[in-house]
Amino acid sequence: MNYEIVGDNLPAVLIRLDAGEVVTCESGSMSWMDAGIEMKTEGGGVGKMFGRMFTGENLMLNKYVANQAGEIAFASSFPGSIRAIEVTPDKPVIAQKGTFLASVGNVEMSVHFQKKVGGALFGGEGIIMQKFSGSGLVFVEIDGSAVEYDLQPGETKIVDTGYTAVMDASVGYDIVTVKGIKNIVFGGEGLFNTVLTGPGHVILQTMPISGTAMKLYQYMPHPSN
Repeated sequence: MNYEIVGDNLPAVLIRLDAGEVVTCESGSMSWMDAGIEMKTEGGGVGKMFGRMFTGENLMLNKYVANQAGEIAFASSFPGSIRAIEVTPDKPVIAQKGTFLASVGNVEMSVHFQKKVGGALFGGEGIIMQKFSGSGLVFVEIDGSAVEYDLQPGETKIVDTGYTAVMDASVGYDIVTVKGIKNIVFGGEGLFNTVLTGPGHVILQTMPISGTAMKLYQYMPHPSN
């Protein structure tokens, strides 16, 4: 298997499968493919189906099996970026809801609950996130452009809520209150920030879809009461 990510702010990932190889995606994600690739829809059990629902994904998964070598493509659903992340048994990955695009290999997707109440209630990424474990490649959608950092042990990055897209499970995640009444009232940054603490790799996004929706809402006509 090999892949190529094409496009600018409306990207797609082109995955070239050899005969017998399989790629998994949520239902409705495939954009185009060559003949000789066969689709099989499955749920994987009631628990896993509801887990996907809670993380913003569809209930069912599609598996595309290459009966002969061919190409299959998955396009982003929102202007942004696509990243390929390697998952290994000793390095699971945590991501915001709705990032999953496709995976190759033995990648298991499950629900990840924020352990700290502050992060769960005010973190912007929400109480429920996605966890990818196992062994293989997972392709994720990033809102806007992706900016990546490798945090060293104890190194921190303070992030406005909603801008954290993906992080290694080893990265600490906490929420802190913005200090100072003036900063809270007039700073325009909200009440809370996310603090990420290494070690581990993090991917930040430049255009969270929630913030984009709120900005567009300001310019939409609203019926008068």
